[in-house]
Amino acid sequence: MMRRGTIAGLMLFAGALFGLGLAVSGMTQPAKVIGFLDVLGAWDPSLAFVMLGAIGVYTAAYRGLALKMPRPLFAPRFSLPTLTAIDAPLLAGAAIFGVGWGLGGFCPGPALVALGAGAPAALWFVPAMVVGMLLHRAVRPGFDP
Repeated sequence: MMRRGTIAGLMLFAGALFGLGLAVSGMTQPAKVIGFLDVLGAWDPSLAFVMLGAIGVYTAAYRGLALKMPRPLFAPRFSLPTLTAIDAPLLAGAAIFGVGWGLGGFCPGPALVALGAGAPAALWFVPAMVVGMLLHRAVRPGFDP
C-alpha cells in the first residue's frame, strides 16, 4: 500500500499540473472565456481547441489505460457515474452553471487558480460559488452519491 505522503504528493503534482494547464490555456482569464461564449460578437474560438485537446488526452488515457486496468493505481475501484437520466435537476444545474460561467467568466477549477493568483474577479466569484454549493447541499441533502 502506498503511503499517505506519496499519495498527497501525487495529488499536489496533479493539481499543480491542472492549474498550470488552465493558466497557459487562458481559462483563468474571464475576458477570454467570455470571448469564447460571445458567438455573435468578437468570438474567440481558441478555448474550443483547448477543450478538444483535453477530450483527446482523456479519451486516449481512458481507452489506453483505464479500460485495460483491473482497478486504479491509488483506489480500490473505479468510480464511474451511475446516474444516466437527463432530467429536470440535471438541466437546471447545467443552466445555472452556464449562466454563472457566462456572467463570471469562470468555472470552478479556473476560479480557484485565479483566486490563488490574486485575480480581483475571483475574489467575488469564489465566495459566490461556495454559497451556491452550500445552497445545493441545503436544498438537495444527500443528493450527491
